[in-house]
Amino acid sequence: MKYVLPLNTRKTERGAIHFWCRLVARAASFALLCVAILGSASAETLHYSVNWPSGLSLGEATLRSDQVVSGKGPAIGWTFELNLDAGVPGFAIRDQYSSTANADFCSSQLDKRIARGARTSEERVIFDPSEKTATRESITSGQVAETSQVSVPTCARDALTLLQFVRRELAQGRLPSSQPAILGAAYQVHLEYLGTSTVLLGNQQIDADRFRTSINGPASDLTLEIFFRRDAVRTPVMIKIPLSLATFTVELIP
Repeated sequence: MKYVLPLNTRKTERGAIHFWCRLVARAASFALLCVAILGSASAETLHYSVNWPSGLSLGEATLRSDQVVSGKGPAIGWTFELNLDAGVPGFAIRDQYSSTANADFCSSQLDKRIARGARTSEERVIFDPSEKTATRESITSGQVAETSQVSVPTCARDALTLLQFVRRELAQGRLPSSQPAILGAAYQVHLEYLGTSTVLLGNQQIDADRFRTSINGPASDLTLEIFFRRDAVRTPVMIKIPLSLATFTVELIP
């Protein structure tokens, strides 16, 4: 099915929850699963609830983004930050991601601080467009303990930056091509347009475009459904995450 924007848009109970938390926490692409719904627009703060199928909340995520400007001139880049606080008693997920990118949504650096239960880690990914590499640095006690590299395109994108790029492309009536999202390793992301749908957020009915999103990488393969509101900035309003246990949702808090 071809993706075509409308003309006006162009213009302008407990044990199971423990199981879910531990299951997704083991997936290296868990951050991509969260970021897939949380790509943001300029100077924006969005709040989301991570929900069990019954409606019980497993936690919340907050994503902030802003343009970097030089004096009174045009924007010269972007900054993004994602904070995730989820889990159940005895097992917490507290992740922090921050990234910087240029005005064309090409990544410069990604920083990750991850806490999954008792396990914690810190990493930094530095992008070098001239060498077409992304260098992954594992941080221990403030020092680089280990490094590795992957080959990337000249304009490579981390997960946060990629979702922002996707929103811009959709707002301009284009469906982005399949491309990698860098989160240490490279995960291939592909969007397929499935048509329009009505999403219920609280008491509001939202018109949204529905996409099947495939995320394929060295550690895991995921297929999600993402719903983007048909507004000027293509706000992501919901993601459906089908797992063997049940289908979970991440929903925009109105």
